[in-house]
Amino acid sequence: MLAKRIIPCLDVRNGQTVKGVNFVNIREVGDPVEMGAAYAEQGADELVFLDITASHEGRKTFVQLVKRIAVHLNIPFTVGGGIGALTDIEALLAAGADKVSLNTAAIRTPELVDQMALNFGSQFVVVAIDAREEGGKWTAYINGGRIPTEKELFSWARECEDRGAGEILFTSMNHDGTKNGFACEALAKLSDILTIPVIASGGAGNMEHFAEVFTTGKADAGLAASIFHFNEITVPQLKHYLRDRNIPVRL
Repeated sequence: MLAKRIIPCLDVRNGQTVKGVNFVNIREVGDPVEMGAAYAEQGADELVFLDITASHEGRKTFVQLVKRIAVHLNIPFTVGGGIGALTDIEALLAAGADKVSLNTAAIRTPELVDQMALNFGSQFVVVAIDAREEGGKWTAYINGGRIPTEKELFSWARECEDRGAGEILFTSMNHDGTKNGFACEALAKLSDILTIPVIASGGAGNMEHFAEVFTTGKADAGLAASIFHFNEITVPQLKHYLRDRNIPVRL
């Protein structure tokens, strides 16, 4: 079995790391460059940096910030936000990003996923899906969780894989920031219908939640923000906890 990945996520707005609950009530928590370097030092497997208001405000991801981040990291990091064309992706990869995450752009222009996979390789393509469960149906949202779409989580994830996505980053909007645990049932279904890795996001509140998401939820990676940003648990603590429960991780 491949090692499970622990991925701190830094949501960036106006050059600062921020965090909210259910995609609202957002507050600043620190400098993304300094925080990213600290997580790398702690032993995080990867990092994700998302410019959470780029699509909503019609801006491009701040390429200069990506360059600053890249200088301080020795682990892979993914960048997303405000991407609308291959030229945006080229600029981010040239700035030092290891992967690029598409969300709004993928739904608005699904062909962009094909083009990105063809031009850069599937290993660089992460499709992020923000979805909310209502009445038993998971609906994908765009523009930082502001606008519902016609896309349904599972069929859209499968389409993204067919188009060449290398990973799916699924965030449950119902669970985001609540610290009540991941959406394990939906994650397990995703893992069953896909052959590419699934990154779980939304709801991490303690170390038990990670153990659950890697077993019951069948996720390949667990992503979290609040519990790491506010030092509720550290990456080394979490990895030792998981190793003690026979869940494979890199120490």
